[in-house]
Amino acid sequence: MLIPLLLSISSAKGQKGGGGGVIDVVAKFGAKADEKTDLSKPLLDAWKEACASTSPAKIVIPKGIYFLSTATLEGPCKAPIELQVEGTVKAPADPGALKEPKWIAFNRIENFKLFGEGVFDGQGTTAYKREGCEKNDYCDSLPINLRFDFLTNTMVQGITSKDSKQFHVNVLGCKNITFEHFTISAPGESPNTDGIHIRRSDGVNVLNTEIKTGDDCVSIGDGSKNLVINGVTCGPGHGAEPGTCSNIHFEDITVTNVSSPIIIDQKYCPWNKCKINEESKVKLSNISFKNIHGTSALPEAVKIICNATLPCENVELADIEITLSGPTGPAVSQCSNVKPKVSGKQNPVACSAPIAAKPTPAA
Repeated sequence: MLIPLLLSISSAKGQKGGGGGVIDVVAKFGAKADEKTDLSKPLLDAWKEACASTSPAKIVIPKGIYFLSTATLEGPCKAPIELQVEGTVKAPADPGALKEPKWIAFNRIENFKLFGEGVFDGQGTTAYKREGCEKNDYCDSLPINLRFDFLTNTMVQGITSKDSKQFHVNVLGCKNITFEHFTISAPGESPNTDGIHIRRSDGVNVLNTEIKTGDDCVSIGDGSKNLVINGVTCGPGHGAEPGTCSNIHFEDITVTNVSSPIIIDQKYCPWNKCKINEESKVKLSNISFKNIHGTSALPEAVKIICNATLPCENVELADIEITLSGPTGPAVSQCSNVKPKVSGKQNPVACSAPIAAKPTPAA
């Protein structure tokens, strides 16, 4: 379900922010694009003025490179707000500089639009070099680039999130939020840098978006419904265990040299920390893969490994055409504790290959 969000904001210069109009953080609040002066106070001052306005207001961060220690932009506000970002905003490079697992947060706002050609640069390179994710919860304490908490009717358009130290985007408790022409960029080896993580939200649209990351492109947590993910280019990156899920449909997808093009794996074992024979206790049902074609980087092009005590129900494979991109042999299809409905062309032949007994290591 796609719900368009239309915000119209006057661009007349010279209007006071308290009455709507455009608020330039440089011209009005003295922000400096020198990569060292903290943008936090000018941005928060601009937000305070815009949020108090009884008519629509727009905050502008012009072109340039800015340093931002941290910022939480809070609602509720009295009228719609736009934040136009044209510059590059950089986080502290030191992973220990932020005491909470967030860098920029938007909280309890209605009718909000974040747009522009700007970049939010989490400067995560130092964090990627530090070991510890596989041994403790170190990565969970690192800051998320952008948090969207309890927002209603929101559009995020054109913005780039770069090198977050942890998740790039966290969506929690939102209703009717759309990401369009959004870009996420991090190295393939960056740990725990999920692109967009969604929890307890209703009406989330991820459209025409490019996600390059070291972890999940889009991960879906508990309590989420009415999600549309369409026109997304994913890679490097991979999927995730999505929690309790049903009515999930993957259609009309092209894969190019992807490690696991079609996968349900309830023996997924991050960092090989699982107990012997440990399986996910999640019930999966009504899942379809239709018209998926391209190339696989590994022989296991199709892998549907379900829980022995909670077999997957109503899984469908239709019109699958995936070949192996390397010289190590043909692509194969593996199944366990599932009897998928099969139709159309099947290359590789559905459920035709044996399965390794040990848990699958993390991608």
